[in-house]
Amino acid sequence: MRRLYATVAAGSFRRHATYRVATAAGVFTNSVFGLVLSYTYIALWDERPHLGGYSMDDALAYVWIGQALLTVCGLMGGGFENELIERIRTGDIAVDLYRPADLQTWWFSVDLGRSAYQLLGRGIAPMAVGWLVFRFTLPAGPGAWLAFLAAVALGSTVGFALWYLVAMSAFWLLDGQGVVQVAWLGGLFFSGMLLPLNVFPGALGEVARALPWASLLQVPADVYLGKYEGWGLAGAYAFQGGWALVLLGAGRAVQTAATRKVVVQGG
Repeated sequence: MRRLYATVAAGSFRRHATYRVATAAGVFTNSVFGLVLSYTYIALWDERPHLGGYSMDDALAYVWIGQALLTVCGLMGGGFENELIERIRTGDIAVDLYRPADLQTWWFSVDLGRSAYQLLGRGIAPMAVGWLVFRFTLPAGPGAWLAFLAAVALGSTVGFALWYLVAMSAFWLLDGQGVVQVAWLGGLFFSGMLLPLNVFPGALGEVARALPWASLLQVPADVYLGKYEGWGLAGAYAFQGGWALVLLGAGRAVQTAATRKVVVQGG
């Protein structure tokens, strides 16, 4: 069974690799938006140096980390939820639920292949563009890079779990697009894509940093910038891993309820 899921992930990687023009367009879009956001940050940090505990170089690095992880961690969409929602809407999902393969693990494998390709295809290039223009902060060494990649992997898992729940809500809604839009806005705001969550004031900041969306960008960015060391780094991973377990468990519960619903209706 593991070989099956590995094959699904590899197939998903190859599938996304065929859309080279779309990848190039995505790199261009991320780079342009990164430039616009960078100059906005420069103006803001000129007025408020060390805002949120970040230096100017840290703030610029944060911008380009966000552009790199936008599709990798699914900040504005997981890349699979519309397909899954459509299968639920048409009833094709009944066939999927009766297959011997686990539905959640199948789609996780699909998303894993997509995320891996996006990291290579749309993650590295915008970061390189940003560094060539601004020469922002880089991790101190190979160990710091590995710590960052581990945080990205956990963030991608949380992103999948969030979007899987969003997609599965279509079992009880006539149209899942409303939930998709709400999740899209939540990911954009509460991940720290617009501004680091450390900048958010008071209770809003505390709540934002406690929500699962913080795992998608804020935590990986702070790991990249060396804000966590020792037990602090372990705590950051525990935060991401905890949300991943909770959300995957919720997705499993929703899947079980959906399976019962299909069985009852089919009977």
